[in-house]
Amino acid sequence: MKTKICELLGIEVPILAFSHCRDVIVEVSKAGGMGFLGLARMPADQLKVELQWIDDHIGGKPYGVDVLMPQNYQKLPDVKIGPEDLPQEQVQYLRKLLDNAGIPRLPEDDDQAMLRDGLSRVTQTREEEIALLEIALKHPIKAVVNGLGIPPKEVIDRLHSRGIKIGSLTGKVEHAIKQKNAGIDFIVAVGTEAGGHTGSITSMVLWPQIVDAVAPTPVLAAGGIGGGRQLAAAMALGADGIWCGSIWLGTRESELEPEMKELFWKASSEGTIRTLARSGKPVRMLRSKLTEAWEQPGAPAYLPMPYQSMVWCEPDLRVRRAKHKDFMSYPVGQIVGSMNEETTCRQVIYNMMTEFVEAMERVNRLIATD
Repeated sequence: MKTKICELLGIEVPILAFSHCRDVIVEVSKAGGMGFLGLARMPADQLKVELQWIDDHIGGKPYGVDVLMPQNYQKLPDVKIGPEDLPQEQVQYLRKLLDNAGIPRLPEDDDQAMLRDGLSRVTQTREEEIALLEIALKHPIKAVVNGLGIPPKEVIDRLHSRGIKIGSLTGKVEHAIKQKNAGIDFIVAVGTEAGGHTGSITSMVLWPQIVDAVAPTPVLAAGGIGGGRQLAAAMALGADGIWCGSIWLGTRESELEPEMKELFWKASSEGTIRTLARSGKPVRMLRSKLTEAWEQPGAPAYLPMPYQSMVWCEPDLRVRRAKHKDFMSYPVGQIVGSMNEETTCRQVIYNMMTEFVEAMERVNRLIATD
C-alpha cells in the first residue's frame, strides 16, 4: 500500500503495532508493518536487553518506541519511593479487599523486594521517560510516539535533528491541533474504544474530525481496530494507516500469561471499563473485581499519576501470582469481543490485509458504472 505514513516511515503496509513485548515488535515489522515498543513499566536494565534483542532479530526492518510523557502528573521526590512511602489509605483498602477474597499475600521473605521491583517499573513521569529515551537513542529506532500529550520542545528538536519521526496520541481535536503546531510528524487519533489511555469520543466521530483539523499531517486511526473492515473504514474516513494495541495481546508472541488470554477469549466488548484505577488517568481495561473496587461506596479517592500506578502494584502482583481470574485485569480495548483464539502476529496482518481487499472490492461493486 502507498500512503503518507508508509512513505514517511518506509514500511510496506500502514499497520503500526504498540506492544510491551519484543517478539510482537519484531514479527509485525518483519511482516511489513512497524512495531513500537512501550517503554513505560520497563526498568533501564531490561530496556537495554530488549532493544538489543530486537536489533539482533528484526533483520534491519524499521521499528520505534512508545513513551509516556504526560503534561500533568505529580513529580516524584529525588529519593526512590518504597512501599512504605505510598499513601496508606489506598494501600490498606486494597490489601483488605484481597485478604477478604482469600488471595494470599506476597511471601514474607520476598515481599519488599518484589514490591520495590514493581515500583521501579512505574515510569510515568517526563524525567523517567526521557532517561529511557536516552537508552533507546543508542539503537536504530526510526520513530518515537508519545502516549500522553506533546513531548518537550527540546526532545522534539533533538529527535528531528537525528532524522527520527515523532507521533503523538490524542483523543481530542484541540489537542491534535496543538500537536501539529508543535512539529509532530503524524497524529494518532484514539477513539474511546481503544485499550489503555483513551478519551471519550468514539472512533467514527473522532477520526474524520482530526483528519480535517490537521491536514495535510498524516493521521493514524486507533480504537476498535482488529480486522480489515476497520482498516477500510479508517482509510475511508481519511486516515493514512492504523495504530493497534489490543489485537496483539491474544497472539502467540504476546507476553501475557495463558490465564489472561483465556479471560480475553471469554470477554465481550461490554466487558471493558474506562477507569482511573490503573494509572490515575482514564484507561480502558478488562473489568474485574479489582477495577470495580474503586466504584464501591467508601472507596478511597484516586491518586494522581504516577502514584495510582504505584498503589496498583501490590494487588496486581498478588492477583497474578494467585491466578485469581475474578480479580485479574489488563488494559484492552472493546475489540476484545472479537478475540476468540490465539493466533500469530503475521496471521493477524495477513487476515487484516485480505479482509481489507475484500471490503474494498465490495464497496467498489456498490458503485454504479453505467
